[in-house]
Amino acid sequence: MKKLIVLILFLTIIVYAKQTPPKKELRGVFISYTEEQRYFSEDKIKTKKNIRNMINNVKNSKMNLIILQVRSNSDAIYDSKYFPYSKVITGVEGEDYFDILAYFIKHCHKSNIKLYAWINPYRIRTTDEIETISKSNPAYPYLNTETIYRNNGVFFNPSKQIVEDLVVNGVEEIVQNYEVDGILFDDYFYPGEDIDNKDYEEYINTHEYITINNYRLNVINKMVKRVHEVCNKYSVPFGISPDGNISNNYENHHADVRRWMSEEGYIDFIMPQVYYGFFNETKPFYHTVKEWNSLIKTKSVKLMIALALYKSGNIDVYAKSGQDEWIKYNNILKREVIISRNLSNYTGFSIFRYDNLYQEEYYNDQLIEEVKNLTDILK
Repeated sequence: MKKLIVLILFLTIIVYAKQTPPKKELRGVFISYTEEQRYFSEDKIKTKKNIRNMINNVKNSKMNLIILQVRSNSDAIYDSKYFPYSKVITGVEGEDYFDILAYFIKHCHKSNIKLYAWINPYRIRTTDEIETISKSNPAYPYLNTETIYRNNGVFFNPSKQIVEDLVVNGVEEIVQNYEVDGILFDDYFYPGEDIDNKDYEEYINTHEYITINNYRLNVINKMVKRVHEVCNKYSVPFGISPDGNISNNYENHHADVRRWMSEEGYIDFIMPQVYYGFFNETKPFYHTVKEWNSLIKTKSVKLMIALALYKSGNIDVYAKSGQDEWIKYNNILKREVIISRNLSNYTGFSIFRYDNLYQEEYYNDQLIEEVKNLTDILK
């Protein structure tokens, strides 16, 4: 009975929802370092051809934004004085290669596609191994110091001033040298609960007492504010794609999303990862996006919704009683976009990720129909 009531409510919402897209709706596709490993190689001619094909695929799908991961592990797929060239492309960190970001921008703009540079500000490696970290990596001089943290990966310590300066300078380098249409940080902020205990103790010995959670929120807020200032100087929008669960941002990531959305000077857009279906038992999509929209208290912040195409045709174990939704239905993303278009701060959506849209090995019957149904509402 409970599911029937929810379904009736949902169908009512759909009937009265605006079916037509708003003007200048952003429709993004994430291209992660996973895709870069697949499509970019030491063969530069082949890589350039793959890039043009990727852009054509995005355009032919009626999408208009590529969110390209340009720095995933304290490295770069562009010319940088701070970070070595990514070993994702060449196999060896720091080897010379052509400027992939510049090539993407050139061909995206030729096709009327925007490009956001997607950055992970603190991650150095996804595993604990440090052997592949080159001497040209800014992490190298600090490998055996408190500036670097190793635990299920290798990370910079956010509380160190030298790290904050590196993040800010790295962003300024991009917005100063490249015609990107936006800068995006993902949801990985604080990588561990004991990473900055000594820094916190030193802080409270010389300042008014605050909890360690508030200390960490302040550390990230200070960095975010500086990054926004840099982007604003070059008229480049800056946004963050946080965990879709608002509580997780405070309890796990120390990301002060409420402040970012209610005060000017932090971000220009928020792109929460609302990777949930309508029947998710703890975070149903409709109520979750409404909550995100309601937290925006300033006209300077716009809302984009990141959507989970990768769940289509699969069991969603975290949804509990709603775990079969992505198997039973093949028009979830279509309905989620229609719902989102009715939110007062909505400006677009993005799909995670490229391979789920265009790589056959990821296809299943549900996903194929899901994409067709979504395309039906894109003009």
